[in-house]
Amino acid sequence: MRNLVELHDISKRFGAKQVLDHLTMAVPEGSIYGFVGKNGAGKTTTMRLILGLERMDAGTIMFNDAPAGDPHPESFPTIGYLPDVPTFYDDMTPREYLTLAGQLAGMRGAALADRCQTVLKLVGLPSDRRRIRGFSRGMKQRLGIAQALLTEPQLLICDEPTSALDPSGRNDFLALLASLRHDMTIIFSTHILSDVERVADHVGILNGGQLQAEGTLAELRQRYARPRIAVQMADALAAGQAATALGGPATAAGARVDVPYAGEAAAAMKMVMQALAAADLIPVALAQQSTTLDDIFMEVVKWPTCGSSSIRNASLLGAATGFSCLASFSCSSAWKVP
Repeated sequence: MRNLVELHDISKRFGAKQVLDHLTMAVPEGSIYGFVGKNGAGKTTTMRLILGLERMDAGTIMFNDAPAGDPHPESFPTIGYLPDVPTFYDDMTPREYLTLAGQLAGMRGAALADRCQTVLKLVGLPSDRRRIRGFSRGMKQRLGIAQALLTEPQLLICDEPTSALDPSGRNDFLALLASLRHDMTIIFSTHILSDVERVADHVGILNGGQLQAEGTLAELRQRYARPRIAVQMADALAAGQAATALGGPATAAGARVDVPYAGEAAAAMKMVMQALAAADLIPVALAQQSTTLDDIFMEVVKWPTCGSSSIRNASLLGAATGFSCLASFSCSSAWKVP
């Protein structure tokens, strides 16, 4: 699969803080790429470097097989950008604002008017005389995405697009992103991992200025498989007692106990039932749980990071196989099933 965006050995420092440290990543053309990391990990900086809004200290960025990362006005119409907090001229209507944005991008006449109408309809905003000042945060986010889509870009970059939306607004925005899957390549950063699982087909996890894991969701789940059994108890007290009885890696949260295991699920569940029965504890329910992106993220970000050549060589080795993963999961803290 062809990559639309490639970053090679990108470094960026702000004062004494090394934000990006030899970052290498690739975004396949036509993908929805979920770019995740803790607050302050460097996600916004990476996006601003791709857009040419910041200058890198070292490395190269390729967009559509051509060098990028510096302000090149001719490439702007091919990239749409939605910042985390889009700002507008509040005394304008949505159509007036989009017309201004389109004119700044070189659009004119009937083609611009038709495109404004199309994107307003696409994002579900009225094309009447309502002023932007009366818009909710969700409506402003819709207008921001309309402006980003105005020039029919090859690449859409969204920085934390759902962080301040209510559940209904998040649901609508994610549905809109999913509907654009076959029309363009999308990079969106977030720390809401369930959003990534819902719409992304590729994921990159940024930590310590480096991409610690990258691949499709299926590849990441296979690489970081951490199956567990969820034991639902009657209350938190019973869950604590169950965790003590099960010992080892079992952890209680509320009325639920999670038990990681290695081996066959049926055998592991049998061992759990036997241990609970021996402690005279009766669970409300038992269920096998698959690995989630939350599990993968927590496993990845807990590893120490460094800029050593061994880490970068591991990245190159992963790239040669089509999947980058800079560490491996150990089941040393899981129930072993014979």
